[in-house]
Amino acid sequence: MSTEIWQWILVIASSLILFALSPYAKTTTSFFKANHNKKSPNVLVLTGSLIISWIFAKSITNAANLGLDFGLVGGVAYAGYYLSFAVAGLLFYQLRTKGGFTSIHDFLTSKFGKKAVGVFTFLIIIRLFNEVWSNTMVIGSYFGETGSTSYYTAIIVFTLLTLSYAIKGGLSSSIFTDVIQMVLFSVLLIIILYTIFSVENFNTKDIVNSGTWSFELGLNLFFAAIIQSFSYPFHDPVLTDRAFISSPKVTRKSFLWASLLGAICIILFSLIGVYAQTQGLKGQAAVEVGKAFGVVVLLVINFIMITSAASTLDSTFSSFSKLLAVDLGLGKSLTFGRLAMVAIAVLGTIPIFFNAEILSATTISGTMVIGLTPIFVFWSYKVPKISFYLSIGCGIIFGFLLVFKVFPEALIFTKGRYADLLWVNVWGIFSCNLLYFVPRWIKQ
Repeated sequence: MSTEIWQWILVIASSLILFALSPYAKTTTSFFKANHNKKSPNVLVLTGSLIISWIFAKSITNAANLGLDFGLVGGVAYAGYYLSFAVAGLLFYQLRTKGGFTSIHDFLTSKFGKKAVGVFTFLIIIRLFNEVWSNTMVIGSYFGETGSTSYYTAIIVFTLLTLSYAIKGGLSSSIFTDVIQMVLFSVLLIIILYTIFSVENFNTKDIVNSGTWSFELGLNLFFAAIIQSFSYPFHDPVLTDRAFISSPKVTRKSFLWASLLGAICIILFSLIGVYAQTQGLKGQAAVEVGKAFGVVVLLVINFIMITSAASTLDSTFSSFSKLLAVDLGLGKSLTFGRLAMVAIAVLGTIPIFFNAEILSATTISGTMVIGLTPIFVFWSYKVPKISFYLSIGCGIIFGFLLVFKVFPEALIFTKGRYADLLWVNVWGIFSCNLLYFVPRWIKQ
């Protein structure tokens, strides 16, 4: 059988198995809060769910490519984003235990009012909207050239299959399947790494010597990731929804473990790119390494992409459903929740049929949300409501300066790739914090 037929078998079979195993949600608490048989997810389940919902197809593709471009430094740099879990875990623990808040929307409403919640909701809806097409596009690329019939067919079939089991159980289904997908991801990653290290001319010495620890060759991205980790997690409902379903202590422990183990997973996956670098391979690192080792390894890599994309996609569907039904209170019923999932699946897929410019125009970058940093890091400080809008607006402006490449070069103090990303975030985070506190100082 051809590789494409095997890929179809993997997609359809894995989705049907997950559909069969997924719990059927009969209550709104099960569907929206993953409270199954009156039990919330424990540390092991929640940690696995957090990791796999963030190790999505786009991120492991990026990790492998950064390993190819920068060596080990590239993988470590990208893993810097997993500090987000530790930051979020510690801050959500405080918001729940000291602040007594039951959700992000509860916190924002009580502190900044309903209009602020509207602005925040707009940001996270775009985030969820992006999650759909950015992950399904990666799956489509494994079935055919962008724009080909097989490419579009794979995207539509994959989206519908994932939607089917997400609709069945909501967040309960998402978290339950996350655990299965996390185990699968781990096994498949071990198989790939074993294959790579079985090659005689590749060892740990090659990994250590694969990159240079300089700003130009990876550290620009690393420090940008660290800065963004203080804002990035708060505009990702896939992550934040999981911060309010178990007890505060279980949540904190799960988020801290996810920070460490998630970073390790990303670094390990980047070794595929490091191997590609040592072999002089060009192009998409994961694809080229798969081809170099033959059909079986290529299918294993493809299956990792399918597994990670499905876990993020079903989490996106359940988060969008909860956002509309529970957080915004538009209709807290199972029927409404399931219809909301169908809506985001359709709306998130439509952009794929347009050009790349349309897709980039719909993207909210990590830089655009750095204004969330002081809002959550300094959550206990009393500030006027205008502080929220000044900080958010400032972050969005810096995001556009980066997107349109109009940030002054005189303010960029390092060279190489991602230098503009780093310094836009450095100046942006400083400005957002300053503008957040100015109204408080004026009032005093």
